[in-house]
Amino acid sequence: MLVKPGTFLLVIGMAAALVSGCGRAGDDAPPTPPPTSPGSPSATSGAATGTSDGLGAAPTGAPSASPSRSTATVARAGNPNGGAAIPAEGRPVDTARPTRVVGTGTAASCTGKAVVSAVAAGGMITFDCGPDPVTITMTETAKVRNGNGPRIVLDGGGKVTLSGGGRHRILYMNTCDQAQGWTTSHCDNQDHPQLTVQNLTFADGNSTGEKTEGGGGGAIFVRGGQFKVVNSRFVRNKCDRTGPDLGGAAIRVLSQYQGKPVYVVKSTFGGAAGQGGSCSNGGALSSIGVSWVVLNSVFSHNEAIGQGANPARGGTPGGGSGGAIYCDGNTFTVRIAGSIIENNHAKEGGGAVFFVSNDRSGTMRIESSTLRRNPSDGFETQGLPGIFFLGASRPTTTGSKLS
Repeated sequence: MLVKPGTFLLVIGMAAALVSGCGRAGDDAPPTPPPTSPGSPSATSGAATGTSDGLGAAPTGAPSASPSRSTATVARAGNPNGGAAIPAEGRPVDTARPTRVVGTGTAASCTGKAVVSAVAAGGMITFDCGPDPVTITMTETAKVRNGNGPRIVLDGGGKVTLSGGGRHRILYMNTCDQAQGWTTSHCDNQDHPQLTVQNLTFADGNSTGEKTEGGGGGAIFVRGGQFKVVNSRFVRNKCDRTGPDLGGAAIRVLSQYQGKPVYVVKSTFGGAAGQGGSCSNGGALSSIGVSWVVLNSVFSHNEAIGQGANPARGGTPGGGSGGAIYCDGNTFTVRIAGSIIENNHAKEGGGAVFFVSNDRSGTMRIESSTLRRNPSDGFETQGLPGIFFLGASRPTTTGSKLS
């Protein structure tokens, strides 16, 4: 179990004396598996008819990232005023020539079963669900097969919502899950699969009770390979309400290839009252030993609702840190630029961001961003409203406003 600070710690120097190193089975290198050939894709999900309810729709007008749909419009997510430059590795993937298409032109043809089958098969996946926004309710989790790819892209064209229906995690990738196929002898550090989700809304995902790899990831769970999110929305996702380390109502990530960062670009988590994510820790994002680059995005109305921090205080179940973002581990970095983090809440520490680098090697930069109204009921770092930070040095806050 990872070791966390106690409650009501306001000064980094005081907290440093109370926080010790971490050790968690999921963080250690897994048993070395023999390479195996991938199994055949599973397509056992029950069908769920799409509905044109417009969930997740936003003002349109931005051209599609895909040349094949240059006349379409894409629902825009993220901070429209964010000016952070997007490096090549954070840009959308060109899906002009998809490997496979979910749907045949109608909402009814876009089913959860079709999504499960497409994700298992891998490749560039787009949707043809008719002219209107559509919600596809998943009756089971779509799982990436590690041998199918190496690149898997889901592009909703700005009109597709994948819904967990309040009952299911939506998307899962785990390079160390034997059931999804072992493809190398070092599953914890391999460059594939490379998963991208773009121009999609993920709604009402729920991973409560899913405790593999420590749980969390109400909408998306990722371990290994590489992962990126572009122009997507996450609303009303959930994971377990208590627990000293599990988290990520929207996204949970463990270990990325060679420590490469997860890019979150022009995306929204919550966005309005009643739309945010809720979990023991990390109302939006959660990770262990993973670096993040968050650009031109919005986090609002997310909450960490656990109680007792980590390690859990006596008589409590633990959790409650990182209203929007929860990061733990040893050496990792977090960069937040051109983004807005507001109206998030932590029952324990870090109403906006909880950042603990156990060996004090991690760093955080906040650039041209606004963090405001992110209460921490228990503790935060003095002079950094909404943030609890233990790392190599104090976070830099260039051109940013924290209140």
